[in-house]
Amino acid sequence: MNLTSFYPVLMSHNVAARAAFYVDHFGFRPLFESDWYVHLQAKADPRVNLAILAGDHETIPPAGRGMATGMLLNFEVEDVDAVHETLAAAGLPILLPLRDEDFGQRHFITADPEGVLIDIITPIPPTAEFAAQYLGTE
Repeated sequence: MNLTSFYPVLMSHNVAARAAFYVDHFGFRPLFESDWYVHLQAKADPRVNLAILAGDHETIPPAGRGMATGMLLNFEVEDVDAVHETLAAAGLPILLPLRDEDFGQRHFITADPEGVLIDIITPIPPTAEFAAQYLGTE
């Protein structure tokens, strides 16, 4: 199989409001909009895409309909401290405070309006203990 694209699709109770959240706070722009589906693309990088879909839409088999749960979206950014300051000032919940991790991340966690967790990350050098676990690096 030769994958040509990959992006998450979050099932939602309120497609427009959830899409607006990602546009307003994370620099996405809509590429396609309907009342049941919105396809978003990052303004800074067209390879970064996210879609919002009505959780009860007929294109989803009945057994799969519902809302996204148990999910964590990772957004890598150049300056996690600046993003933290902006999102905290905008009133987004900070569920995990900004901190450095030995495995090589400076990050914090917030959530979207329907509870999907969003981990905002800037990679940092890992400690020696974790550096050895990275594969394919020289």
